[in-house]
Amino acid sequence: MLTILGISGSLRKESFNAALLRTAAGVAPEGCKVEMGSIKGIPLYDADRESAEGVPEVVTQLKDKIAASDGLLLVTPEYNNSIPGVFKNAVDWLSRPPQDQPRVFHHRPVALMGATPGNFGTAFSQTAWLPTLRLLKLNVWFGDMLWVSQAMKVFDDRGQLVDDTIRKRLTTYMQGFFQFVRTLKADGG
Repeated sequence: MLTILGISGSLRKESFNAALLRTAAGVAPEGCKVEMGSIKGIPLYDADRESAEGVPEVVTQLKDKIAASDGLLLVTPEYNNSIPGVFKNAVDWLSRPPQDQPRVFHHRPVALMGATPGNFGTAFSQTAWLPTLRLLKLNVWFGDMLWVSQAMKVFDDRGQLVDDTIRKRLTTYMQGFFQFVRTLKADGG
C-alpha cells in the first residue's frame, strides 16, 4: 500500500482546498492511501525563535509524516495570483534545519492541485510553487493539471463535490499521480 500525504494550504474551516483533498482521498485508486496533514498551528517563521527554541513540535510532527510517506500532495489555494503566505510559511518551517531537507523532501514525488472561487483556478499558484519545489529537490509530477475554478459551484455547502466532470478529472489525476509514485518507488527513487 502506497501512502500519499495530502496537505491543504488553507486554514479556513470550510476550505474548498480541504474539501478537494478529502475528495481526492476518497477517489484514490486501490493500493493507495491518502493521509491528511495540516499546517494549522504552525507559527510564523522566525530565525530567532528557531535559534532559541528549535523547530516547533507541530512542524516536527508534520516533517515526520512527510518523511514516512511515499508521496506528497499539495492542495494549494491561490491568493492574489500566487502562493498563500500561510502555506509558504509552513514549507519554510518544514525545510528547517537545512540538514534535514534530504530526509523530508529530496526526491519525494509531489503533485499540486487546487481550488478557488475565481475564474482561472490555481494555475498561477501552482506555477509559483515550482521554484520552491525544485530548490527542495522534490520530484514534481507534471501529468494532468488540476485546478478547479468557480469552487462554490463545484462543492455544496457541506464541502461535498457535486460536479461529476471534476470528480472524473480528479479520479484520473489521482490514478496518474499514484502511477508516478509507484514507478518511482519501483525504480528506487
